[in-house]
Amino acid sequence: METLCLKTLVGDITLFENDSKIIALDWGLGMEAPRTSNNPALAKTAEALRDYFRTGLEDFKSLNLDPGGTPFQKRVWKEMQNIPPGQVKTYSDIAKTLKSSPRAVGTACGANPIPILIPCHRVVGQNALGGYSGDGGLDTKTDLLRLEGYL
Repeated sequence: METLCLKTLVGDITLFENDSKIIALDWGLGMEAPRTSNNPALAKTAEALRDYFRTGLEDFKSLNLDPGGTPFQKRVWKEMQNIPPGQVKTYSDIAKTLKSSPRAVGTACGANPIPILIPCHRVVGQNALGGYSGDGGLDTKTDLLRLEGYL
């Protein structure tokens, strides 16, 4: 497994790669994670994130993401990846699509190992933003939605 640290609008993040796939994005700096990498998966993901934080637009569909999770979690995360930048869906919207409950969708959102790249920040409550498990909580969710032009 290789890692790469980036400074971003929402703080420092560390990317984790295994077998040419991005498996996690964590908040903060990995103690020994480098700031540059020749690893193609890490380099491509870092460039996509830099573009995203510069423009608010994203092109994450071409990235090789491999989040570990249950089959249900993976279905929720797939639905989140279909939400375009600057748009949101509610937990209920996704629950209806998957024939599940909003609470189960919220739990899957909170377990997302690759936030931003799998945009759980685009999932909101019926009458409020809902929660966000990333560093900074709702402030970070608000910053990401503002970057995309939603707020």
